[in-house]
Amino acid sequence: MTIVIAPDSFKEALDATAAAQAIGRGVVAALPGTAVQQLPLSDGGEGFAAALRAARGGEWISAQVSGPLGEPVQARYAQLPGNVAAIEMAQAAGLPLLAPARRDPGHTSTYGVGELIRHALDGGATKLLLGLGGSATNDAGAGTLQALGVRWLDSAGQELPRGGAALSQLAHADLSGLDPRLAGIRLRVACDVTHPLTGPQGASTVFGPQKGASAEGVRELDAALGHFAAVLTAQGLPDVQQLPGSGAAGGLGYGLRAVLGAQLESGIDLVMDAAGLPQALTGASLVLTAEGRLDHQTLSGKVPLGVLRQAQRAGVPCIALGGVADPASRDALLMAGFAGVFPILPGPAPLADLLADTASNLEHTARSVVGVWAAGR
Repeated sequence: MTIVIAPDSFKEALDATAAAQAIGRGVVAALPGTAVQQLPLSDGGEGFAAALRAARGGEWISAQVSGPLGEPVQARYAQLPGNVAAIEMAQAAGLPLLAPARRDPGHTSTYGVGELIRHALDGGATKLLLGLGGSATNDAGAGTLQALGVRWLDSAGQELPRGGAALSQLAHADLSGLDPRLAGIRLRVACDVTHPLTGPQGASTVFGPQKGASAEGVRELDAALGHFAAVLTAQGLPDVQQLPGSGAAGGLGYGLRAVLGAQLESGIDLVMDAAGLPQALTGASLVLTAEGRLDHQTLSGKVPLGVLRQAQRAGVPCIALGGVADPASRDALLMAGFAGVFPILPGPAPLADLLADTASNLEHTARSVVGVWAAGR
């Protein structure tokens, strides 16, 4: 008998690998001798590269690149078998890299993301998997593309400073210096949001405030991104600003799409495919998935829903474990097809204690759930 374990991370408590290991310990304690296959997952944000490395092997590569405001930061990406590089944009341009008082989406840049891509190309990568999420930026990917050789010029022919606010001054995009190696690279982009680049549901309006933008700043940034896209479209690049996902990571989805022709994909679908979940489910008896909170958002494309859909295709029952399982959402989760939905909390306790005990609570809950499941077979 084989049981597949495919969780997301538990924010502020466990990464997806540690969560899978905890659940695995519980499964083996309940059913000694059971074959357990652990596939930690991600929807494209935190843990994206780690999930792919855990599933496929490979090694971490470190590189010093520019952070959101230009200071050097030490970032890493996963070098996977087959000359594949898995990169999280947040390693170079993530919100946690800046203290709240320093967050300024008018000036933060994705330049370091382009440096990571260039570093991977220098290392021989021929396929790139890029996870979008957790950004501190709102520059439509201009910084990333600048690091890869594009020049953004104003009406006087001067190169624009980095950051989203400066894009309002763009007069011409000089693409002649774009790294020629990109023409032979397959770039797949993991994206877990469907927002367009601009407008009421765009990158600036929806995500700008949490990155430090004022109401006036949101309006200015939205206008700057719209102007940026208009210039590129006038130069003959595809008009993709309103496509779902173009607003991901402060518009990085747009820049990668319009200039590099990147494929934007559901984050969880890309990770499940790259990690080999469909193959792992062949012949499996049960799959356990998990995330920090199981609620209505789970059904909008989070990891457990993606795992459930794959399990349903394979005819394998799927049980979900959550740090919290929202009672108001439990019926909807069961109606979606989960064989069971279980919180791991043993009882009321201070939040700090619950976070510290996440691994133990996951292990004990998995042991109990699998034991009951096995007894009922």
